[in-house]
Amino acid sequence: MASEFAACSVTVVIPTIGRLSLRALLTSLREAAEATQLALPPVRVVDDRPGEDLTATTRLAADVAQYLPPAAEQRVLRSGGRGPAAARNVGWRDSDTEWISFLDDDVVVTGSWLSDLMRDLACAPPCLGGSQALIEVPLPEGRRPTDWERGTAGLQKADWITADMAYRLSALRAAGGFDERFPRAFREDADLALAVLDAGFQLSRGTRRTVHPVRSADGWASLRQQRGNADDVLMRRLHGPGWRSRAHAARGRRPTHLLVVAAAVGAALAAATGRRRTGAVMAAGWLAGTAEFSFRRIAPGPKNGPELARMISTSVLIPPAATWHWLTGLIRHRHVRPRASSIAPLRRGSLPAAVLLDRDDTLIRDVPYNGDPSLVEAMPGARLALDRLRAVGVPLAVITNQSAIGRGLLEREHVEAVNDRVEELLGPFDAWAVCPHVETDACDCRKPLPGMIYQVARQLNVDAQDCVVIGDIGSDIEAAAAASARGILIPTAHTRECEVHASIERAVDLSSAVALLLDRAWSP
Repeated sequence: MASEFAACSVTVVIPTIGRLSLRALLTSLREAAEATQLALPPVRVVDDRPGEDLTATTRLAADVAQYLPPAAEQRVLRSGGRGPAAARNVGWRDSDTEWISFLDDDVVVTGSWLSDLMRDLACAPPCLGGSQALIEVPLPEGRRPTDWERGTAGLQKADWITADMAYRLSALRAAGGFDERFPRAFREDADLALAVLDAGFQLSRGTRRTVHPVRSADGWASLRQQRGNADDVLMRRLHGPGWRSRAHAARGRRPTHLLVVAAAVGAALAAATGRRRTGAVMAAGWLAGTAEFSFRRIAPGPKNGPELARMISTSVLIPPAATWHWLTGLIRHRHVRPRASSIAPLRRGSLPAAVLLDRDDTLIRDVPYNGDPSLVEAMPGARLALDRLRAVGVPLAVITNQSAIGRGLLEREHVEAVNDRVEELLGPFDAWAVCPHVETDACDCRKPLPGMIYQVARQLNVDAQDCVVIGDIGSDIEAAAAASARGILIPTAHTRECEVHASIERAVDLSSAVALLLDRAWSP
């Protein structure tokens, strides 16, 4: 059986906030490997708890080592409490396998899961970018499920949820990974699925099965879930008004909630201004809407006292909470621009707001960990290409990873001396952004993260989405995608083949990349 799937390489990525359910998942992974006699793929567990204390992460690493097979490649990473989207990005960007299998830390895989996963992925055509598992949610026997249990059971019919979702690495790179503007485990998976579809890939359901137990929750969990209304606003901004149909997402009750809240506000205003009849009509409308909502939630569930009390109290509070989060989402995401479904030709006269360039092997020949200005050599034609952009008023910036600083191999002054020499050879740049960190620092600036793009965009007073990023490796293009900017890859001998295939736009050198921008801007 092992030889049947030898050609399929996969890494398992599990974001976690330290819940005990992780142990059950790790145990089930070990048991699935034993049952199928297959080697467990590499596992990346990403600790997304905030704070700088490494003690908890050390304990987590010990847990992972205890519950997984000793021979399994395993690594515990940190994402600094930035949410599940960021944690998954940290995990898959630490991997170099053909497929990435995402599992949530509160699921349990079945005994045949590993062989079924390998079969799903090994049989996938090149156009398939993602494969979803079949999710099972066991509900209690002998009584009706509660509102919370019914909500969890809805995952069985949901599409593209990352409880168990495998993506091809090239599809993740093409889509830019998970959008970290989604701060919680809601809609970030649907956003990625639509981005993968927009990149030209297909999605399908596999044959593997994964169990999603119902987690315990307090009586106010449904109220906290209303924060997702802000994420719905972001989805509409990114994917347009038809996003629900594409993502197979239910419309929900927001229009009704708005009417109920409007009735409540109207009743209060009418009472304050002495309009009793109007106030009575408005209050009746609020009461009718609240009663209807309560009945819909109570009817399918158990009729015991505690559940009835929770349903009635939360049914009163959910409409204003949903409306409040929706309004805050409208304000917070008002400047978000739609995600481009493809690289559309620029209109005549349209130029990028700025061009952001990688330094090594894009502007100058790469000399690893170089701190000597005398070794700086400009790439052929780079000065003329940059001067073409300067001549038409396009701001230029450099965004460069310089981990030699973080590794203690170079002082910042050495890097700045090299950068000064770059400007002597290639002319002035309007902004510079240098990331001194190493991979384990969990910063937000090191490419493929988009932090330096946002930093430079602020300095230049432009929108990151209107910029073009030019670089020679996949992390440059992934950073561009993460910032919803346009990316152009200039492959070199150091560029991996998978990075070339994943890039939507490529050029043979910097001159060709600039010609691609300028010629397209002025073409009829």
